[in-house]
Amino acid sequence: MTEFWVSSGHHLTRRTEGGGLGVTDELILAYLARPELIPPEDACDAERRLYADLRAEPRRAVPPEAVAAIADADARENWAVLLAFRDRLLAARSIEAAYLDLVRGGLQGTPSLFLNQLVHLILRNALDGCDDPFVLRAAELFFRAQRVSRLDGAVLLADSEVIEAREGSAPLSPLVTMLGKEAANELDILNAENAWSYWSRSDAFSMALNLGSSAPSRAGLARVIEAFIGHLLNLEVRVEPLEALEDSDWRWFVGLDAEATRIGNALWRGQAVDEADRARVIAIFRLTFADPQRVDPAVGDRPVYLLLAASPANLVTLKPQNLIVGLPLAGLPSGS
Repeated sequence: MTEFWVSSGHHLTRRTEGGGLGVTDELILAYLARPELIPPEDACDAERRLYADLRAEPRRAVPPEAVAAIADADARENWAVLLAFRDRLLAARSIEAAYLDLVRGGLQGTPSLFLNQLVHLILRNALDGCDDPFVLRAAELFFRAQRVSRLDGAVLLADSEVIEAREGSAPLSPLVTMLGKEAANELDILNAENAWSYWSRSDAFSMALNLGSSAPSRAGLARVIEAFIGHLLNLEVRVEPLEALEDSDWRWFVGLDAEATRIGNALWRGQAVDEADRARVIAIFRLTFADPQRVDPAVGDRPVYLLLAASPANLVTLKPQNLIVGLPLAGLPSGS
């Protein structure tokens, strides 16, 4: 099996009996190694002591007064957020279960950075053994923002962070820095001829994706949606890419991002949607359920439509949690 997404940290977890990922000390230590948590030279004794204690014993209980004693306000906030996140992971039976709990609880102030890292891990687990680079590159939309451009009918998506680094408007990530500046500059468009190179570049996020209507990437994204829902909700669905939404009796839709949700709500209400908004919808999918008994009777055997759109700034920021809380399910299945 070809390795991919080492940067997800999946090698720092353990597989649970239910097929999910269990939290290990090594994974917690990886969070502690984040630059914003390493005490700077002028850090107070309380912060240095907390950091040293957790490095020695990552699961140790931390009383509120240990955080309150930190002199710097920003450091106190960073530690409070990290410890709340760590405690939620430790309390769950798996990373998947912790993610479901967070999403169903309204995210509870969890930073998007942490949510994206969880999705990265979850998809690395759900797609383990996948040998299709188009599926894996499409899956990157679930945890990394994309810059959209259009060229001769193609809808090209490139990793936003890599593009910003190339343009000099943001620092290179540590991984891209390690690989060299040229990794950020060489954004080849994934195709049948160069797909073999994805495996050595999967952690550089340096391949652009054509999400045009005839591209295999759109079918790849459909497979990712199926895998994500199946892994987290134990729910078998079939997802098909569409050219247009032409159903006069559509009962339900899920916006895969904020812009798609806004546009979909306007269509749902019968409001006029201008051409600029319609043009921002870059993908439409039809989702059907293998078991109609799992679906809200108000929807029954009718399909659910999924919309993906770019923002006015030509960014796509997919919200995978919408697939968890937005589907018309008759009950809430348990996670891995």
